[in-house]
Amino acid sequence: MTKMRTIYLGNLRTEIEHIQSGNKVLTDAPLDNNGKGEFFSPTDLFASSLGSCMLTIIGMSANSYGFSIDGTTIETEKIMAANPRRVAEIIIDIHFPKGAVYTDKQKRLIESAARTCPVHNSLHPDIIKTINFHYDE
Repeated sequence: MTKMRTIYLGNLRTEIEHIQSGNKVLTDAPLDNNGKGEFFSPTDLFASSLGSCMLTIIGMSANSYGFSIDGTTIETEKIMAANPRRVAEIIIDIHFPKGAVYTDKQKRLIESAARTCPVHNSLHPDIIKTINFHYDE
């Protein structure tokens, strides 16, 4: 069990504290929703948590099978819908390091791990999840 504490600081800003570590994250409402946009919005955190979870689970799989994904990056795009305002689509572009070579089996492990991470499994089925894998570009 993990606990977090969130405090409303005013002006559409919150502070989230991870109780165990004491680490903190600030959020703002986005510019297009009356906010300052100086920090991640709650829906930015929501969308980017998918990429972070994917990299974590891919990393676990890579460690188990003896290969590395060090240097892999993810670009996340969040597309909002209206009425009700919600995240409609999350586009994930996974970029593996230049020069990294993966076998077909390793690619299957990577792609399976990405699509079975806990955040992916927790997202509502109405949220479109577009995942693109970019190997050795």
